[in-house]
Amino acid sequence: MINSSLKQFGEMLHTKKISSVELTQSFLSRIQQYNPTINAYIALDEAKTLAQAKAADSRIAAGNAAPLTGIPIAQKDIFCAKGWQTTCGSKMLANFIAPYDAYVITQFDAVGAVNLGKTNMDEFAMGSSNETSYFGGVKNPWDFDRVPGGSSGGSAAAVAARLCAAATGTDTGGSIRQPASLCGFTGLKPTYGVVSRYGMIAFASSLDQAGPMAKSAEDCALMMNVMAGFDERDSTSLNREKEDYTRSLNQPLAGLKIGLPKEFFAEGLDASVGKVIEDAIAEYKKLGADIVEISLPNTGLSIPVYYVLAPAEASSNLSRYDGVRYGHRAESYTDLMDMYCKSRAEGFGAEVKRRILIGTYVLSAGYYDAYYLKAQQIRRLIAQDFVEAFKQCDVIMGPAAPSTAFKAGEKVDDPVAMYLQDIYTISTNLAGLPGMSVPAGFSNGLPVGLQIIGNYFDEARMLNVAHQYQQVTNWHSKMPELVLPKEVK
Repeated sequence: MINSSLKQFGEMLHTKKISSVELTQSFLSRIQQYNPTINAYIALDEAKTLAQAKAADSRIAAGNAAPLTGIPIAQKDIFCAKGWQTTCGSKMLANFIAPYDAYVITQFDAVGAVNLGKTNMDEFAMGSSNETSYFGGVKNPWDFDRVPGGSSGGSAAAVAARLCAAATGTDTGGSIRQPASLCGFTGLKPTYGVVSRYGMIAFASSLDQAGPMAKSAEDCALMMNVMAGFDERDSTSLNREKEDYTRSLNQPLAGLKIGLPKEFFAEGLDASVGKVIEDAIAEYKKLGADIVEISLPNTGLSIPVYYVLAPAEASSNLSRYDGVRYGHRAESYTDLMDMYCKSRAEGFGAEVKRRILIGTYVLSAGYYDAYYLKAQQIRRLIAQDFVEAFKQCDVIMGPAAPSTAFKAGEKVDDPVAMYLQDIYTISTNLAGLPGMSVPAGFSNGLPVGLQIIGNYFDEARMLNVAHQYQQVTNWHSKMPELVLPKEVK
């Protein structure tokens, strides 16, 4: 049962084969069994969760259920949820109880979904391995010695280990797609502005975007129907008509033009990962798609541009954590400035401090033009590359990550090696484009994700492209043997 799709869970609930309380309890039992090892969840509140499940059962009985009513969803701990501990993976917010709900939380509450708990993450979403969390690293359910990716590593591990029906994540430079690739599930980063950032603790405001993390493209489409929408409280939220992201799932792919950027298949890509991607492309050819070679010439500049712009925005966003209003405050200090310094020194981890220092430097007088302004100019060139590419193709494909999941501790002392994990994903964030990762096979027993990039607001087409692939492959339904139920083993 735990490997069922969201649609199948909905049908079970609707036909009374199972109640939301029973379904929720089954996931809570798995969390109790596996979370001490995997460390996917930071905050759990069984009473709150089961109360929501009971309310969902009443709603179903009354006949006014939505597709996701009663289904247990894990929420990344970057989303404020009223009455829930909301930490963003940091000591700075270790004791913070959110006084309000983020837009995403409100949307799931409105349809009667059940909040299973808050998932672990890299501190303030800064990381690619979920090793920077104050609450400890998350383990990859496919191999407990390896990382799940980041920053949405807790949500990723929870989806892969079936410790939830689906989960939310956020993607600033690949933090949904890279862990989706490393953990073997489907993850979607929508077009910037399609999902409101209200109540989502900010890292880099021009790059952050919330999205769904689930077993399949169909599941992600159902979640997007809930998550997407205009919110006047977010100045970057786009005022667009609601759309049904499931509407195109069953359209055939004959004549689809797939662009393959030569830059995505160059030096740096693990050969075995490349082979899996090539096999996936071959499957698309069988489905009637045409392959077009394209170029994204400024892809190589995306990492340096990102690590100027994202730290600059982080430096500004994280200045609010000063020990005065909320968050960690040092126990002893001599004056106000000493309190600021000690509170921030104690509350932030090493990676967060590194990025704040970089961001403050590139924004400082004398360096703004040389670094920040130049990075913004190159960002525009990167976006223009995609504009030209989409004149030749409908979607772009390639690897989501250059390798499979690496061992915990392997890259933690080499920030540049860690940053390179996002080489194929960062450019879409800089351009504001939608991107997703779809399970495409295995390399040495570890999952590999195929990245699909679409044009602006083309999520429905991307989901169709992914869904059709998942109709002829079963990579998305594979479960890690380490967490298989006894009856399945």
